[in-house]
Amino acid sequence: MRGKLSLLVGVCASAVATPAFAQSAGGSADTEEIIVTAQRQSERLQDVPIAVSAFTPEALDKQQIKNTSDLQLSLPNITFTKTNFTSSSFTIRGIGDLCVGVTCDQATAIHLNDSPLFQTRLFEGEFYDLAQIQVLRGPQGTLFGRNATSGVVDLITAKPDLSKFGASGEAEYGNYNSIKVKGMLNAPLTDTLGVRLAGFYLNRDGYTLNLANGKHYDDRNMYGLRASVRWEPTSGTTIDLMAQYFREKDHRMRIQKQLCQRDPTGIIGCLNATQGYGVTNGNSTLASVLTSKQFFAIRGLPTAFALGDLYGPDSYSGVVNPADPRVINTDTDPNYFTDEWIVVGSLDQDLGKGLSLKLTGNFESVRVDSSQDYTNSIQSRALIQPTLNTLAAAASGALGAGLATYLKPVADALMPNGPTGVICTSLPEETGTGVYGGHKSCAMSPQDFDRSVQYNKSWSAEAILSSKWDGKFNFLLGGIYSKLTMSENSYYVNSFGLDYFAGVGGAFTALGSALPPAYLATPFYRNNSDYLKVSSYGIFGEAYYKFDDRIKLTLGLRYNHDQKDIIARTTVFNWLVPNGSTNAYTSPYFGSYDADANLPGNQPFQVRNAKFNELTGRAVLDFQITPDNLIYLSYSRGYKSGGINPPLSPIFAVPETFSPEFVNAFEIGSKNQFGKLTLNLTGFYYKYKDLQLSRIVARTSVNDNVSANIWGLEAEAILRPTPGLSVNISASYLNTKVSEDKYLANPRDFGGGRSDAVIIKDITNATNCAVGANTAGNTAGVNAFVNTVNTLINAGSIPGVAAGAGLRPTTSFGAGSGIASTGAYSICAALQAVAATNGAAFDPKGITVYTSGIPVNIKGNKLPGAPDYKVAAGVQYEIPAGRLSITPRFDIVLTGTSTGNIFNGAVNRIPSYTQINAQVQIDGPDRRWFIRGFVQNLGNSNPITGLYVTDQSSGNFTNIFTLEPRRYGVAAGFRF
Repeated sequence: MRGKLSLLVGVCASAVATPAFAQSAGGSADTEEIIVTAQRQSERLQDVPIAVSAFTPEALDKQQIKNTSDLQLSLPNITFTKTNFTSSSFTIRGIGDLCVGVTCDQATAIHLNDSPLFQTRLFEGEFYDLAQIQVLRGPQGTLFGRNATSGVVDLITAKPDLSKFGASGEAEYGNYNSIKVKGMLNAPLTDTLGVRLAGFYLNRDGYTLNLANGKHYDDRNMYGLRASVRWEPTSGTTIDLMAQYFREKDHRMRIQKQLCQRDPTGIIGCLNATQGYGVTNGNSTLASVLTSKQFFAIRGLPTAFALGDLYGPDSYSGVVNPADPRVINTDTDPNYFTDEWIVVGSLDQDLGKGLSLKLTGNFESVRVDSSQDYTNSIQSRALIQPTLNTLAAAASGALGAGLATYLKPVADALMPNGPTGVICTSLPEETGTGVYGGHKSCAMSPQDFDRSVQYNKSWSAEAILSSKWDGKFNFLLGGIYSKLTMSENSYYVNSFGLDYFAGVGGAFTALGSALPPAYLATPFYRNNSDYLKVSSYGIFGEAYYKFDDRIKLTLGLRYNHDQKDIIARTTVFNWLVPNGSTNAYTSPYFGSYDADANLPGNQPFQVRNAKFNELTGRAVLDFQITPDNLIYLSYSRGYKSGGINPPLSPIFAVPETFSPEFVNAFEIGSKNQFGKLTLNLTGFYYKYKDLQLSRIVARTSVNDNVSANIWGLEAEAILRPTPGLSVNISASYLNTKVSEDKYLANPRDFGGGRSDAVIIKDITNATNCAVGANTAGNTAGVNAFVNTVNTLINAGSIPGVAAGAGLRPTTSFGAGSGIASTGAYSICAALQAVAATNGAAFDPKGITVYTSGIPVNIKGNKLPGAPDYKVAAGVQYEIPAGRLSITPRFDIVLTGTSTGNIFNGAVNRIPSYTQINAQVQIDGPDRRWFIRGFVQNLGNSNPITGLYVTDQSSGNFTNIFTLEPRRYGVAAGFRF
């Protein structure tokens, strides 16, 4: 048997973040050498000129790092949060996944056994049977897989031990009826072949109470299984094969809570000054606008069939949003399903003469499907009941048999038991027929919910040739090819109001066109990427030259090629579908739909592709002052490929694609061992070009590019004054700023902070636009202009617009709103037309209508998800007790304030938080068994880790994501 390297022992880093250390068989605290593979070869930690942190299984257990979310609590300048669409963002030194969309690459690359993964669900499961976790901070590319601008998280699974039989098991019980079990079985089959089986199971009750029905949501029901095989046919050959499966099916909540400073006008839904536990004004939403008296009037539809009045009570009037983040009030159960297969294989071959070859490949198959109440609240039925009665009467012939023919299918689908029974909402499904095809969810209240679903498969293959010669020169040369194929990605928004408009609006459209009874499809919003292929390859290498035993130069270079092909479309109310159809996309009227306004004719999909080719690299000079003291200087250039924005309505001027992002990263580091003290210091400066970030436009995430500067400091220390005592402290500071003049419209304030502007809610599509006077300060002129146009609309003097809308003059949003502009309901296209011909009558320099809002300069703003400081400390002391040992441990982390949105301000502020964990463990003789008591988040706080501002046609509310509440329990286990 060949000798094996010892496992990584403790936290290692340019900053050492944990006090974990290896234990001898007798349980003493003698520290072994720390071995890392950050440069794709086994090296002593203090010799590696890279900012890298790592954890052993013992360190994970001691610091209660159960999953990826916990991992952030022990790492400097690192945060982790869930995001809005069944995804997450692992942010390193201020750079995370600010880009939203299927063509976005990850800023932080996730690897399993050194192999890169696409769209993985690893962040949702629990850690089990790992050999180590490595987190590399800073741009990577010449060493690890696909490019990553912020860093790499590499999970290394435990490999079969060919020398002996082994097994371990652990059972845990905690509050929320949490039951977790983990186990491992290791079996050498021959001297050269071994297998290892491992798994975990977690089941617990939910953290969040639903007042409406007494149920608890955000529970967990998941398991993971892994099988590993190692074969060593010769002394120079090692073959590893690992396959693992993960499955979750429960009521996990993607979104913990909505925050809103309620807008009394309904023009923007939520105001711009503060966060609060209000509920958005429903009159700002697409469903309310399209079913309003105002919209029905301008379209010449009978207003008796309108569900509401934009100037009257809204569907959320009187609804209470509990101030406790763990309490909601909803009529829809969240549902969550995901599963993932990952297979990774590798061959390590000693070629002789100091050369070695490593071949690695993986395959991944992922499915995720999640649905949740879109607003986490319950709409009022009383407001719409009179209209439901009117619809039922008309469907029964009260207004004539001819009208009944068209409205009866609508009433039957929406109210199968009559106007006082349940009312039905479309399920988010692929035929596009929804409730009118029998796909429905029925309740006594009007429902609204969303669904996020994705299926993808990917694979990659990598080869690395490296040398380990005794001379001054060594090298590493590699290549990788990766491919992802996504067969489905859809985001749906469903609402009873949308279904109502699809049915009633479609019926009157068909009647007016002398067509058979029909409805409008799709009766829900669907952003669908029907196909995506990402092909990527890279050729990379590094050369290492030692001037002497103390000074070494590293030079690395990489060529990158990325190609993305996508077929996508967005649908809502785009064409008529005859009643009784089983598939909306085969409707005889589907040909009127155009998914791509940039091409002539009507296109069923938008088809786009993009290619990117770039060179990146790094240079490092390190100086080994003494065997225990190292300093290094490094420069690296990071790259993340660009992508393609989702299809949008042509009325909005946004880029069709977004550019690659680049970072020039400069770093100086020092790694030191001063007797019993390990002290590591790092300073860095990043110059970002074309950083990718997302904002919502017309119900779709659109990505822009912006340049930024980032700098920061990191200091970590581990002190072991006695064999049983270990103390760790880490501290980091981070400064992030947009470095260029960049003008973007803030969705929360389309008036751009101007008092001489009016924010408009468009009554034809529920989006916002803004009207501004070209003469600064002409507040009276711009308000008079909007009021005049509204008078024309009310009189029916605008082409294609019927009279009777009853639009009111501009209004203030009120004191403390954070909005200097006034607001009004109107029609943006009408305002544009009048401004083009008669704007000078109100302002000598004219009037401008900003369809995408008045842009503001974000230069100097902080980047989202980048706390300004972070301090973590932990202490543990191993107390001998005969043949037993008792080890209490205490950890605390303080995370500073950050912002959740590039527009900054109090409304986007993420408060600082403190989290405290504690535990005590009793280990038996030779550590063959243990008993542990633990508490996590001792103060039971609800720290916010991230936020997302939703679309203006949904009400501009803010989704927040939080850490878990206080958890406590006991665990027991064995190992041999």
